[in-house]
Amino acid sequence: MTLKSKQPWTRAKNLVRTFIANNTLDLFPLRHTARNYSFEHFSGDIQAGLNAALLAFPQGIAYAMIGGLPVQYGIYGATVAAILGAFIGKTPFLMLGPTNATAVMLMSSFAFLDFTGMERVTHLPLLLGLTGLILIIGAYLKVANLIQYISRSVVTGYISAAGALIIANQIKNILGFSFPEQATTFYEIIKFTIIHSIDTQWQSLVLAVFTLGAYIPLKKYCPKLPAIATTLIVCSAVAFGLTKLGWSFSFINSINVDNWDVTLPTMDSEALGKLASAALAIALLCLLESSSVGKSLSARAGRRFDANQEMLNIGVANLGCALLSGMPASGSPTRSMLSYKSGARSPLASGFNGLFCLVGVFLLGPYVHYIPEPSLAVLIVVISLSLFNRHVIRIVTRSTSSDATVYAITFIGGLIFPLETAIYFGTGASIALFLRKAATPEMVEYIFDDSGQLTELDEGQERPHSEISIVHVEGNLFFGAAELFRDQIRRICEDPYLKVVVLKIRNAYHLDATSVMALEELINYMREHGRTLLISEAKKDVIRIFKRSKLIDTIGRENIFPDVSQNPTLSSARALKRAQELLGPEQIKISIYADG
Repeated sequence: MTLKSKQPWTRAKNLVRTFIANNTLDLFPLRHTARNYSFEHFSGDIQAGLNAALLAFPQGIAYAMIGGLPVQYGIYGATVAAILGAFIGKTPFLMLGPTNATAVMLMSSFAFLDFTGMERVTHLPLLLGLTGLILIIGAYLKVANLIQYISRSVVTGYISAAGALIIANQIKNILGFSFPEQATTFYEIIKFTIIHSIDTQWQSLVLAVFTLGAYIPLKKYCPKLPAIATTLIVCSAVAFGLTKLGWSFSFINSINVDNWDVTLPTMDSEALGKLASAALAIALLCLLESSSVGKSLSARAGRRFDANQEMLNIGVANLGCALLSGMPASGSPTRSMLSYKSGARSPLASGFNGLFCLVGVFLLGPYVHYIPEPSLAVLIVVISLSLFNRHVIRIVTRSTSSDATVYAITFIGGLIFPLETAIYFGTGASIALFLRKAATPEMVEYIFDDSGQLTELDEGQERPHSEISIVHVEGNLFFGAAELFRDQIRRICEDPYLKVVVLKIRNAYHLDATSVMALEELINYMREHGRTLLISEAKKDVIRIFKRSKLIDTIGRENIFPDVSQNPTLSSARALKRAQELLGPEQIKISIYADG
């Protein structure tokens, strides 16, 4: 008795151990990197880290400006996320930190929640903490494996809408004015920009044009120079000189590292409810963006990308940013690509990137107040233009009508509604269109030819035996396809001469409770109209479902014929013999040539 009582407890412990073993993520993969680390790895990583930092520093300033935060939040976020990425991440290419997409999502979320000024700073740690927890829990639940069901068209549509929103939001900074109204969507921003365009400051516009004129030749003729950082230095010097001549510009605030403290989330139940939806949207965006970038670069390098491990990595990075005055962290497409091209060899490239950013905070932080807002706004627009990848957009809009529809829904939704709503629209449309495709089983009627082989019944060709129909079913028969399958078979049964339907279901997959009930309804309908349903080529898993649901009793065990893998037609041949028994041998004559 004692042994028996322990058996359930032992089985439960084994199940828990198996679950933990199958769902364990590496909490400190850096130790594996350190074992085989060499000077060659160090050389590639430090070069990649330096190049990424030269881009991350000005981008961090720009992304903080996009998100409506003090500029230090972008720099701190780039520093903290990149350093933590070296400890938890496994891929050498993914550079974590603020991105265009997450910054504009943050801006849109705060605008939708009507948070302004210090309210954004106050609630940001809680928002990032929620985002980090969602990502960490999702990583342990292997949620990243489900990203394959969200098409790239959603990501492309969202990024395009984000680019349009960023550009629209920077026009006022280029023209040197602001508007007091709270704008949450692309449409509202454009409307208020037009209304207040009479307040344009010509000095700001001149400096903006000069900035663009300086950036384009630097980017084209000096590719080895960090074009964005160099342009900011040149334009800051020009703006400083012009102010001495009486010109007036808006400048960004300086960074005082002495005020860099730990920021604990304020646990406010009302704010928690408001921020939960935004945190979920940001977490989903971080996962989509990082997976897209990481998988692409890993495939090019011939490496494996562990999406759930990197999801954990991003979650920890966002928790770190919540505690250390950062911004939402994701895998940066531009910095990750730069890291790849710079020869990154291990996740330590991310750590070096963060350390160089940290040095930049102390050395350059006090001087960022010389950067004029019009120049920074122009560079933000330039960065945002790269979000419109014409090659990718061409693929998603021309490949299939479903992809084009998903892209259009996401993009237009991002222009009309807040961005977090748009990404839900796109994801919902993507899943709905996937289910529509998966829920359309293919059904073809077959006949036996003179040699005893099953062949497809051609359109317009009459069945040799009008009383029997052999229907081959291929595809998914889960809940989404069940009713369509039932109705199609019912239409076949409307033939007044038909008496027996043989369903070949070798290639029918994913039967569930809904499809079982649909089959039961179909059988009852057929019996009421004097018809019989026979099942042939039924595999073991299908028969097991029939037994568990007791559908086997409704169909009748004598009407189910298991699949015989050694002889594909034997099961259907046996089903036809059963049809002869039901109809009577004097009514039809069928010659079946089959072994066994």
